[in-house]
Amino acid sequence: MKIASEKYPSESEVIMREIVMPGDTNAHGTVFGGKVMSWIDIAAAMCASRHCNHPVVTVHIDDIEFRSPIEIGSHVVIKASMNYVGNTSMIIGVRVESENPYKNESRLTTKAYLTFVALDKNGKPVRVPRLIPQTETEKRRYENAQERVKSLKELKKKLHKD
Repeated sequence: MKIASEKYPSESEVIMREIVMPGDTNAHGTVFGGKVMSWIDIAAAMCASRHCNHPVVTVHIDDIEFRSPIEIGSHVVIKASMNYVGNTSMIIGVRVESENPYKNESRLTTKAYLTFVALDKNGKPVRVPRLIPQTETEKRRYENAQERVKSLKELKKKLHKD
């Protein structure tokens, strides 16, 4: 049984949809990478604030991977899920898919991991609810995010030595 200071990943999951319009595209007729990054940041921020019920700020974007372009007219599905929480920070995984509305086809286009910090009314970091992964997928994401945190700390430590 969970307590008030705990949440399941499903309680904060966000699914956002967009359509690629001409103003979103480059000279190749595909969406600008910066536009996709904006959608990712928005979806992740909504996921983070749903988890902690506080304002949040992006503190780190990790491992954004553009796998394939998204064409004009495509429907875009942005899925954000809580993968891990620390004391005041949260790691959200975001998956972007492109749908062809005429052929009923969907494909993965972008993946990213973002870290957010929850803020109190004075703009100071505030403790966030613990995350209780339930499904095998949620548990795998949690473990992977723990490795991400550990690797990032080691990398920062190594880089600050130079």
